[in-house]
Amino acid sequence: MQPNKKGVAIMFSYLDHLECTQCGKTFPHTQLSKISTCCGKVLFARYDLPRMRREVDRNSWQERVTTMWRFSELMPVDDPDNVITLGEGATPLLRAPNLEKKLGLSNLYIKEESLNPTGSFKARGISAAVSKAFELGATGFTMPSAGNAAGAAAAYGARGNLPVKVFMPKDAPAANKKESVMAGSEVNLVEGLISDAGRIAVAVAEEQNLFDLSTLKEPYRAEGKKTMGLEIAMQLDWKMPDAIIYPTGGGTGIIGMYKGFQELLELGWIEGKPPKFIAVQASGCQPIVKAFQEGKHSAEPWPNAATIADGLRVPGPFADYLILRAIRETGGTALAVEDAEMVDAMYEMASTEGIIACPEGAATLVGLKHLLVQGFLQPDETIVLLNTGSGYKYLDLIKESAQG
Repeated sequence: MQPNKKGVAIMFSYLDHLECTQCGKTFPHTQLSKISTCCGKVLFARYDLPRMRREVDRNSWQERVTTMWRFSELMPVDDPDNVITLGEGATPLLRAPNLEKKLGLSNLYIKEESLNPTGSFKARGISAAVSKAFELGATGFTMPSAGNAAGAAAAYGARGNLPVKVFMPKDAPAANKKESVMAGSEVNLVEGLISDAGRIAVAVAEEQNLFDLSTLKEPYRAEGKKTMGLEIAMQLDWKMPDAIIYPTGGGTGIIGMYKGFQELLELGWIEGKPPKFIAVQASGCQPIVKAFQEGKHSAEPWPNAATIADGLRVPGPFADYLILRAIRETGGTALAVEDAEMVDAMYEMASTEGIIACPEGAATLVGLKHLLVQGFLQPDETIVLLNTGSGYKYLDLIKESAQG
């Protein structure tokens, strides 16, 4: 399969409709959509999987360009010329032999998402959302972000020659502010948290006829994040791991990967049951952990949210019910870790495996250790840690010398 001029496989999408994740009502995918008008909940992209199963061979994915757009049939863009890409996806699933030996494990992997454009997994979701919105006529965007999503939106806006206005808390990482400025976006710093930035971004979008890219308040960022799961299955020779440990703020990755595994199962391309999804949050912002432990189906906003891991500082994730559903339906769990543990794990991942992880990614290693002690995970299970971004954006957390 040859790529088009943008490096995208010349295939087409099997996208069929949008579906309310609360009541199941369907909506057309041929117009710009945000949340469902029936329940005010997340919309999922749904594909004609029976037809795709008849017409597509899974092995064809391995012969295409090495970006997430190799999965074009399960992606939402109809015309490849509308894809706005910087080469996102196709990140390595690295075996972690040194950590395996240290922790007494048999099959430990790290999905190294820091190798995406702009240094984080946010590139996947933003590329998918911006591309589909562009295809449907969007001419500009707003983006509320704790950091990495802003930088990604700015970069993809520049790539597509589309204006972007980002809204970030004033204390967001300097690297994210600077990359957004470099890419030509209008950067607006907001007092408070990402929830405060989100309210302003939505208002500006409505006032100025821009399309808001808030997490899971449009249908397609999850489709980009879904490709992490598609890649993991392909990289494990069409098998699913036993557990995926994921640093959870807005939760799009858990939701997207679970959706992707379910689609592969329905296609008959993999067998078995989806991996246990394990959400790791910061002790200073753990709404999902609290809701999970209390047996609730939605999460109360976390008061006075505070953590060094900006991607985990999401006090009230909009798709809380979908995160909790994915955890429970897969037999997973949710736990919180301390900021100091994350920093220690940043050092450990770098010194044992050479991976310069962000604190959010390092939190998964902390969670793994706790779950091994608790007996929730077993040494012979195949376990994947998600390093969602580059530690180079958090160098302020690292000492300059061993004595410093």
